[in-house]
Amino acid sequence: MLYANKVGPFQNPTETYQYYNLPFCQPKDGKEYKTEFLGEVLEGDRLVTTPYKLQFRIDVENAALCKKSLKADDLKKFRDAVKQDFYFQMFYDDLPVWGFIGKVEKIVQTGTHKYFLFTHFHFDLSYNEDRVIEINVSSDPMRTVDITTANELDIQFSYSVKWKQSSVTFDHRMDRYARYSFLPQHLEIHWFSIINSCVTVLLLTGFLATILLRVLKNDFMKYTRDDEMGEEQEETGWKYLHGDVFRFPPQSNIFSAMMGVGAQILAMAMCIFALALVGVFYPYNRGGLLSACVVLYALTAGISGYVSGLHYKMFGGTNWVSNVLLCTVLFCGPVLVVFSFLNTVAIFYRSTAALPFGTIVIIILIWALITFPLTVLGGIAAKNSKVEFNAPCRTTKFPRDIPPLPWYRTTMPQMLMAGFLPFSAIYIELYYIFASIWGHKVYTIYSILFIVFIILIIVTAFITVALTYFQLAVEDHRWWWRSFLCGGSTGIFVYGYCFYYYYVRSDMSGFMQTSFFFGYNAVVCYAFFLMLGTVGFRASLLFVRHIYRAIKCE
Repeated sequence: MLYANKVGPFQNPTETYQYYNLPFCQPKDGKEYKTEFLGEVLEGDRLVTTPYKLQFRIDVENAALCKKSLKADDLKKFRDAVKQDFYFQMFYDDLPVWGFIGKVEKIVQTGTHKYFLFTHFHFDLSYNEDRVIEINVSSDPMRTVDITTANELDIQFSYSVKWKQSSVTFDHRMDRYARYSFLPQHLEIHWFSIINSCVTVLLLTGFLATILLRVLKNDFMKYTRDDEMGEEQEETGWKYLHGDVFRFPPQSNIFSAMMGVGAQILAMAMCIFALALVGVFYPYNRGGLLSACVVLYALTAGISGYVSGLHYKMFGGTNWVSNVLLCTVLFCGPVLVVFSFLNTVAIFYRSTAALPFGTIVIIILIWALITFPLTVLGGIAAKNSKVEFNAPCRTTKFPRDIPPLPWYRTTMPQMLMAGFLPFSAIYIELYYIFASIWGHKVYTIYSILFIVFIILIIVTAFITVALTYFQLAVEDHRWWWRSFLCGGSTGIFVYGYCFYYYYVRSDMSGFMQTSFFFGYNAVVCYAFFLMLGTVGFRASLLFVRHIYRAIKCE
């Protein structure tokens, strides 16, 4: 059975509509929709039966599909679709196939355009034993109808089918989609970018590590010499802050919740990479990735409640209910706001991107029955745990005054410096990810993406540690929030790249596509911010505890 999925402008991948929104030929016994899973609905798939008869190994020369009398409204729909370069997507035996509805020809002498509708499609299929291996569709450029100015037309639609034997096995029939998405030269660019990033990161981190270790060594030698001489000297630098460096940050409740959600997203990302590396997300596994994201986010909710509760307990918090609730809504709340807006836009456009009411109910039930209870259980486990924070130094009753600092030592310039290096390590790979998500390619080289992800984590941790040391060296003890913000600042750079990609590297346009592009990316970059912020803070905390434990402060 050949199923039609959706139609839409080729340059706007999210702006998709149901196939029969256009006046195509319908089955004589009525159209029937195929049952979709959660991930397929989230991707906007709406599979419906078609009148095409593609029987296994039976060739068709020139079969009549139907004859339609198109009125002015029908012709206008087709004309607008051809003008916007509409494509259609179909599935046969779970194999995707694409084609265009018509073509536009420019009249050079007058500067006007003519719009032609394709009336005949040819299907080329290949098989191996009793399994379908490949399907392609093409249009006959000689069998078109001019719909530029017509107000009423009688059009005969037809199709043909040709089968041929293939040596490709059923297990490898999806390989061609991966090859078409990334050609060998693209793969070389991927590996070149990985090597370039690794070399750059190693050089920069090695340079910073050398400076940092040399400076720390000099600091330790100086402090040790002063202690051995027993002289009363005025303390300077980061040792001067031993009574303030472990003073807990303001707004500790929200800080704890952000740490918890960041840890959850990091765990979810690692699980997704594990599934990808074992081959779960094969090409055109419709909705597989989105289904995995929803399920894994629900199942890892206990991590956010536990990590958030541990930090809240470390900070001496007592309002556990507010901490759990804040941890629950910190990520889901913004996602709900963005989703509500985008779903409203999709409903207004009558797009398949709009989620049905039943799917919304299922997602709410997953949150209410799995995500929220696991978050509460994680918070309870953290409250009852015996884990304590043992600071190497006692915190004084009153905080020291922070000396005046130059502008480049303030939060925003430090965030810009912290986010630039990790972003430069993933910049090239980011283009291919965007081209896959917001184009018509399939991303399949998860091994390279995983390497880039590990590089991103390492660079984020190291640059945040370096900036934390430089902050303490100028006697600024407000490093808790600063380390989190500097670590997560890469997410801001990625969102800035979204504007560059949309306006410079893509042909996307229209209010709906613009809304979905920046809305979805805002959610992803927010998740990046929380995850990398958590990485940056935890790395900085380990570093700070180590250096102050080394000086044996009282």
